[in-house]
Amino acid sequence: MANSREQAEPMVADDLVIHKPIRREMGGGRWVEGSLKGHQFAALVFPDHAADPGYELGDSRISKLWVQRLSDQKTVFNWDRGFDVAAENETVEAIVDFLAAGIADHAYEV
Repeated sequence: MANSREQAEPMVADDLVIHKPIRREMGGGRWVEGSLKGHQFAALVFPDHAADPGYELGDSRISKLWVQRLSDQKTVFNWDRGFDVAAENETVEAIVDFLAAGIADHAYEV
């Protein structure tokens, strides 16, 4: 994955769409859904870091992140308290890095 938000941000900034975060009925956290660069995503984010760092994608406050390529509906990344599907390519890595850098902050600003 890219090492900084600056590397990923220019790639996604022009077409990022984020839907209003949705609070979960049980268990806390918020689902954030959106699209960018021909992909759709859904992320479960929390206001604080996980008690067990293994339950969080890096230092992102994301416990679940699913990314699907729109052109063929293929899941190209999935994290559910651990990798289920690693990033398929550098574009997907950049999308994941971009979301990890700020999607939780966005969810709790709204």
